[in-house]
Amino acid sequence: MSNNRNILRSVILMSYVLIIALAIYGISAVLSYLNTGADRGKMLHTEIKQVDQYVPEFTWTSLSNKGRPIDAQTLAAIEKDYLDAWYVKHVSYLTNTTAGIDDYYTESARENIFNVISLNEQQKTNIEGTTLKHHPTLEFFSEDGQLAVLTDHDVIEYKRIFNAEKLVAEINEKSTYKVTLLLEDGFWRIRHLIRVKSTPIKTSKNTNPKEFIGFKGINYYPQASPWSMYGDQFDTKIISKDFQIIKSAGLNSIRIFVPYEDFGRHNVSKDKLEKLVQVLDLAENHELKVLVTLFDFYGDYSVLNWSLTQRHAKIIVNTLKSHKALLGWDLKNEPDLDFENRSKDLVSAWLDKMIAFVKSQDSIHPITIGWSNVKSAQLLNETLDFISFHYYEDLEELTEHYKVLKSKVKDKPIAITEYGISSYSGFWNPFGNTEDDQAEYHKTIQSIFSKQQLSFMSWTLYDFNKIPKEVVGKLPWRKNAQKHFGFIDINGAKKGAFKFISKE
Repeated sequence: MSNNRNILRSVILMSYVLIIALAIYGISAVLSYLNTGADRGKMLHTEIKQVDQYVPEFTWTSLSNKGRPIDAQTLAAIEKDYLDAWYVKHVSYLTNTTAGIDDYYTESARENIFNVISLNEQQKTNIEGTTLKHHPTLEFFSEDGQLAVLTDHDVIEYKRIFNAEKLVAEINEKSTYKVTLLLEDGFWRIRHLIRVKSTPIKTSKNTNPKEFIGFKGINYYPQASPWSMYGDQFDTKIISKDFQIIKSAGLNSIRIFVPYEDFGRHNVSKDKLEKLVQVLDLAENHELKVLVTLFDFYGDYSVLNWSLTQRHAKIIVNTLKSHKALLGWDLKNEPDLDFENRSKDLVSAWLDKMIAFVKSQDSIHPITIGWSNVKSAQLLNETLDFISFHYYEDLEELTEHYKVLKSKVKDKPIAITEYGISSYSGFWNPFGNTEDDQAEYHKTIQSIFSKQQLSFMSWTLYDFNKIPKEVVGKLPWRKNAQKHFGFIDINGAKKGAFKFISKE
């Protein structure tokens, strides 16, 4: 009995000590939190992360100002807080919420923003906008380091205005702003942001088309690592051997893909960029030209993310634009397939701005878009250097489709940058095509190319063992068919179609 009492007392004592310890820990945690400076990122519902959300081109045009000289650290702080303020305002006008405005605008500056949000809310209006370029001049920096005055020249702005979720206006303009910023609580807040000049930017037609060189080529992935070409299995020996096969087959070019997410979005992976350059080096060694397809597997198009995609394109284009093997730029693979989910207006607007941006970075090489079908191929044709589309339809209708397209795009060169037929005939498609059918298909389409003088790039050199679900989905009959489009089978043997991989 005595032992049981002692055990019970011990349990009660230990429980009491544990409760006291937990209480002390809880109180100390609360005190620690209350004595910690507020984290702006956590205060905001939008969790501002400029590096990940908003990276427009930002170039200081002048730092010669009246007042105190400015140091690099202060200049960087002004730049960061100023861009964050723009981003917060974009989010606010899109969502008609005020989260984050207090942290980036002074009390007097907030009033105008709140009034706009209130009016938009009443009228069921939302503004989806971004800026893509800023060219600020530092006009004044006060002696006490508390005030900065800027003139932000040639701000490239894009807005889509919705009323009751319906797109009612699209605005693309170049503006100049007078800006006053105050240092409050360690952060630079906008006191005044006044637009003093604005001019619309009109879509310019392609008045100076780039030289188009006819090509006969093939879409390329290594057999062992399709759709992950720049990963751990990257092997220059394998790629070089494949390029020799392509060159020996009478082809003069390849089409390759740069996956947007896999390459690090706007923070482009240096390792993968180096591998991309190596691919072009190998192509040059084998006298092959390379059509580089940008933004593979990209499908967002949100206006707020446009600065990220432009940063990505700028890095890729400026790395490759001087390479002797570069044939040109295929801006996006089959973007018309995104019209239904992301809207034709939004996708087309992104493409239009990206065409202009890539041309601003590379004025030499031609630009195209790899449309998924011939019907879409007339879109944006006035701004493209050559027209390209993919063709997996009835060969008997190809010549007529080509003639109709040619009448609409007039003097623009036309190329088919994907075509082919699967040789899969098995459990999931017992009535599919055979390798003989595939050979006859390529023989027929090559005769059409010869007659119409069409440039071409077939799909693809190899059959594959595995197809990622992101390519054609999970359905086994689609995945198995996709595995057998190649001219060389999974065992490395040339199929009958290989004889017709190029024009005779």
